[in-house]
Amino acid sequence: MQLTQLTFEVKDAIAYVGFGQHEKKSMTTLSRDAMEELRQIVTEIGVREKKKELKGVIFFSHKPGVFLAGVDVNLINSMKSEAEAARGAEQGQFLYNMIEDLRIPSAAVVDGVCLGGGLELSLACDRIYASDNPKTALGLPEVMLGVLPGFGGTYRLPKKVGLPNALDMILTGRQVKGKAAFKMGLVEAILPTERMLELVPALLVKPVPSKKGGFEKTLERVATENFLTRKIIFQKAREKVLEQSKGFYPAPLKILEVLEAGAGRGRDAYLAMEAQAFGDLSQTVVSKNLQHLFFLTDKSKKLDNKDELPTVKRGGVLGAGVMGGGIAWLFANSEQAPIMKDLNQAALELGLKQASGNFASALRKRRMSEDDFNRKMRSITPTTSFDGFKGIDLVVEAVVENMDVKKKVFAELETKVRPDCLLTSNTSSLSVTEMASALQDSSRFAGLHFFNPVNKMPLVEIIAHPGASQKTLQTLYKWALDVKKTPVIVNDGPGFLVNRILAPYLNEAAYLLEAGVSIADIDQAALNFGMPMGPCRLMDEVGLDVCEKVGKIMQQGLGVRAVANGLSHKLTQTGALGRKNNKGFYLYDEKGKVTGKNPEIEALLPSKNISMDETQLQMRMFLPMVNEAAYCLMDKIVDKAATVDMGMIYGTGFPPFKGGLMSWADTEGADRMLAMMQQFAAEISPERYAPAPLLVELAQSRRKFYEL
Repeated sequence: MQLTQLTFEVKDAIAYVGFGQHEKKSMTTLSRDAMEELRQIVTEIGVREKKKELKGVIFFSHKPGVFLAGVDVNLINSMKSEAEAARGAEQGQFLYNMIEDLRIPSAAVVDGVCLGGGLELSLACDRIYASDNPKTALGLPEVMLGVLPGFGGTYRLPKKVGLPNALDMILTGRQVKGKAAFKMGLVEAILPTERMLELVPALLVKPVPSKKGGFEKTLERVATENFLTRKIIFQKAREKVLEQSKGFYPAPLKILEVLEAGAGRGRDAYLAMEAQAFGDLSQTVVSKNLQHLFFLTDKSKKLDNKDELPTVKRGGVLGAGVMGGGIAWLFANSEQAPIMKDLNQAALELGLKQASGNFASALRKRRMSEDDFNRKMRSITPTTSFDGFKGIDLVVEAVVENMDVKKKVFAELETKVRPDCLLTSNTSSLSVTEMASALQDSSRFAGLHFFNPVNKMPLVEIIAHPGASQKTLQTLYKWALDVKKTPVIVNDGPGFLVNRILAPYLNEAAYLLEAGVSIADIDQAALNFGMPMGPCRLMDEVGLDVCEKVGKIMQQGLGVRAVANGLSHKLTQTGALGRKNNKGFYLYDEKGKVTGKNPEIEALLPSKNISMDETQLQMRMFLPMVNEAAYCLMDKIVDKAATVDMGMIYGTGFPPFKGGLMSWADTEGADRMLAMMQQFAAEISPERYAPAPLLVELAQSRRKFYEL
């Protein structure tokens, strides 16, 4: 055999099949060529097995920290029909069946990432051994691509870990760490990373440890094998899926359908169902959109000159409070021991409380140990002076949103840090270009806009200005990736990218309220579109006072199409600020849960509600977003539709199943969008619904945003 993707050797009658030796990418995946080589190798193992030349086979990876990250998504994406996709699944199933049917013992030696087709291959082996590497994680994330595991994963995983555990993993795509995998019976043992290949041959020839477990495991197995119990499990799982997915995602429901219908069936009959379901799901619009998002996200994680750029070793935060504390948490969580400075101890205490709360949440969920909690909290240095700032590599300013204050802060800060220290502002609305004018060396300065809460929102906008150097922007991009954030680089302008596009959505919701549409109808229309929360609920999260301020900034910067609705001012006059004081459109308890509507706000709205068709409500709110995105492309805030989609999905929760704002607009068609904009311009507001010239151009030329 001539192998270019995998390795194969026999030593002391043990066959070793290796992945990743020739893989240049950070994650080893199974490409079409790799699958073919694996088929040849397993066939050869079968021949040697019959000749009694082998006493075992071990699958392992040459790449530390990565066993197999699954099947190459390009392979799934290349399948153009349900039948072709189903055949692809059948071929993978046949190959993994060959592994399962070997009469000699087989083992998967898993160090690091073991996902999708990688875990399915492991499940086809007699046993799985996992390393003690903290990066070791096993999972079946196919649901996140809108499909189901198609190489026998839905068949084999329940048999190994039980139905409840299997449903949890398959329906959510959740990854299980090594120790948890051992506890649930997914792996046979945890072995030291450095000695795995040395230890496994001796373990391989020993009998497979019993999977029966104690009384509790036996009770669980008997219960899930009972027809009525299984029916209840599936009913509850279906209810939970519908509650969480709102029915927008077909894959989880199809997974439940296959697992339930396949109960008690033989392997061949079950796998035929699984392959057909994979084929059906792979061609849905939702799956294509989720695959599109996967490629966008994957591309955003690549930086060609990453190794040539400096690494941030220590961070600094100017301004504590909720946002400053969140940023300090991010530095500390990434082992970058931040200094957090503010003018007084009370503000510092608030910042420390925010950071501590974020870490406490991870501690409660057992995502970190108590020792790590204490160590990381101790790594945050609160101070009212600039002592220690000479040792900082990156400073994030998070003081009050006032241009004069910020310029004064940066003028002083520049004298307190090294010449190579990066300076950034977490401003959400002020001009980064004007801010840069306060610095002697503006080349090392940029905006670094986080979204609240910092520990949950993945997006970071890196805001460029004419004087910012490419090295500064790329170093910030690298840093964002290092701290596990999703970065987008945008140019300076009112609201930058995300807030600029979000503003007309919130503004139009306020106009609808003034027209007599109820809070409930507006928010429900957005939820039914797929948004994580309605615009009224979102305004509460942002803060009604902040909405008022941003509305004025947008109007000043964008003119008549962004004329701010006056409702925010009326609402803040009642003392309603939103979640920050538990009183906005909704009332909240101390834990932030909605307890009802705010009667003071409802009293300011029209007493007689008007009903409006839900589709029209949705178009009233989402068309202005598409239109403003077109202006962002025209104004070179960003240069491509993909950046808009990344920003809107990761910054606002725009429905991933729609592929992003621009992808949705392309699906609907620019001509349809333009026709509705023109209708609304004639009937509602010629200024707010004036079509962007780019939208007109695309409609006339029948092109798409993604073709620009």
